[in-house]
Amino acid sequence: MAQEVLRIDRLDRQLIYALQIDGRASFRRLAAVLGASEQTVARRYRRLREAGAIRVVVMPNPARFEHYWATRVRVRPPAAVAFAEAIARRDDVAWVGLIAGGTEVTFVARARTVAERDALLLERLPRSQQVLDVSAAAVLHRFTGGPDSEWQGLADRLDDAQIAALTRPPCRPGAGADPLPQDEPLLAALARDGRASYAALAVETGDNEARVSRRVDALLSGSALIVDLEVASALLGFPLSAWLWLTVPPAELDAVGRTIIAHPEVPFAGAISGPANLVASLIARDTGDLYRYLTQRIGAIAAIHAVEVAPILRRFKHAGTLMDGLRLPEPS
Repeated sequence: MAQEVLRIDRLDRQLIYALQIDGRASFRRLAAVLGASEQTVARRYRRLREAGAIRVVVMPNPARFEHYWATRVRVRPPAAVAFAEAIARRDDVAWVGLIAGGTEVTFVARARTVAERDALLLERLPRSQQVLDVSAAAVLHRFTGGPDSEWQGLADRLDDAQIAALTRPPCRPGAGADPLPQDEPLLAALARDGRASYAALAVETGDNEARVSRRVDALLSGSALIVDLEVASALLGFPLSAWLWLTVPPAELDAVGRTIIAHPEVPFAGAISGPANLVASLIARDTGDLYRYLTQRIGAIAAIHAVEVAPILRRFKHAGTLMDGLRLPEPS
């Protein structure tokens, strides 16, 4: 069966990049930066969203989690898909994928406390009869490259002036509000649709629009929440993804991590504990692209002593969102 690919053009690609920088930017502001009409930009956004290619969500800032673990679980082959689906439904798990071979599920576990971490890694996983082996590496550092440092594999990236026009002032830790229990309905609505209008959020929460506007601005002005654009890269012609487990001398680890996160193909890189001390996720068009990346980009970094490539057969969760096959879930 032919791979499903959504046809997109330069404006679509630039809109995706713009939303990576500010997912809640108004259509008017996006239109001004991209040089198109407001109606055209709104229509293009709706098409991409309804196709399941992109999704804007407001989510807890990953930097707020004290414990991040890159986890590899070897399971009995008949149970691999069911196990991946079950683990993807957990709120404390992100980026779930089934690795080629069909016996390994790789995911990122995230927890705010030691108790939350131990409940999953030391209690839940070892008790499962389908689990054969668990390997968990602590994520010691997440490499970032600025406001436009998400996946940059598409053509027609924004220029410096466009990026500057969309970039908000950096958040100052402690400057904004932390979520409160009464914010749960608001946070749930923003998790479903990070571009929801203040009017829609007011209906969802039963509050008035002015108070909702002030509360959202307060929550986003600090470091507690972030606006994230999730991209179903397979729908855009990039169906191959993989985890790379790299071994680098400690003295070179920071430099190599910063180099790799600057590669357009890499949406995530982190320093980890264990024999492999650097992990990266990779998105590519096909195995030829993967081969060229390994031989020409990774192979050119002399400090990398070893690399393990783990191609992903199927992704079950993208950041905090359950996947619907190749698509992100339909708008609610």
